[in-house]
Amino acid sequence: MRTIDLSPLYRSVVGFDRLAALLDAAATNEAASGYPPYNIERTDENAYRIEIAVAGFKSEELNIEVKENLLTVQGRKTANDEAKRYLHRGLAERNFDRKFQLADYVVVTDAQLRDGLLSISLKRELPESLKPRRIEISTAATEAPLIEGEKAA
Repeated sequence: MRTIDLSPLYRSVVGFDRLAALLDAAATNEAASGYPPYNIERTDENAYRIEIAVAGFKSEELNIEVKENLLTVQGRKTANDEAKRYLHRGLAERNFDRKFQLADYVVVTDAQLRDGLLSISLKRELPESLKPRRIEISTAATEAPLIEGEKAA
């Protein structure tokens, strides 16, 4: 019997867990790539932060784009290694495309690059019509209304 581990697929989903998004990620093998490593943090009830390790990349070599609830982070390293002669090259500075499926009404609010970490802030902004609202409960009179010509009991 073959066992399939879907836990890598869940890491790429922010704000919801739709089966279609998981199957799409499995079909395109996006979740199988482990570069660059990242964390997804829930900072508030409707706020998230994605931190991606992009050591060696400058801000102008990174691109963040959101299209149809798909957040794409790209890193394109400029080639300037002609003058360097490495004895050992252990830092991965290769180009990458990392994609995250976003839930409806989740928007990117901020992105910062600091100490080799790209931090992307996300917020779920529900329209007023979809937000839960409190309904007041009125109490009905316990006595039945009197019909003309009847006596009160």
